[in-house]
Amino acid sequence: MPKVLGGSLAAHRDEVRTRVFGALREQLYERGFDAVTLAGVAAAAGVGRSSIYNHFPDRQALLVAFVEHEAARYVTDLEAALAAAPTPTERLAVFARLQLQRLAEFHLPPGQALAQALDPAAYRRIAAHADPISDRLGTIVREGVAAGEMVAADPAVLVAMIAAALGARQIVDVPADELGGTIEAAVRIVLGMVRGT
Repeated sequence: MPKVLGGSLAAHRDEVRTRVFGALREQLYERGFDAVTLAGVAAAAGVGRSSIYNHFPDRQALLVAFVEHEAARYVTDLEAALAAAPTPTERLAVFARLQLQRLAEFHLPPGQALAQALDPAAYRRIAAHADPISDRLGTIVREGVAAGEMVAADPAVLVAMIAAALGARQIVDVPADELGGTIEAAVRIVLGMVRGT
């Protein structure tokens, strides 16, 4: 019988997922999704192959579960950071900074490539996790326009422009010692864009 990690079945499940997601995160960073296998993730996580298959029947299910976990963690972090920013402009700066930091950490193929790598149902589940984040950006922009802090433009257009700018991997694909400065430069540019300066 396989060893139960953590002393209970619930703790075992959480421990397996933590180890597996950590191993997957490293493999996505080092090799990309195309090179990920369940057997390779299980070995890197130090869990048995049968254990990983009990939790994730295939690599698409693993990726969907991983994205759901990461998105929930990110939304929690985002809400906490936004709560400390008193104005829409400051909230947009916080949002932009966190988005770019997460983009630097999170190595998945871009949307079109990911859509081709996954079946449509798996891709829809992953894409749905962007909705609360986009909604939060929309709220920040509408509040900024209403407060006169951002240009009086169609908020949907501003949101689309900001999202496109913050999704550009070229911003974060820089040496680690340059990342902080590059992110701050990008934040300044986004703030200038929404102020119309």
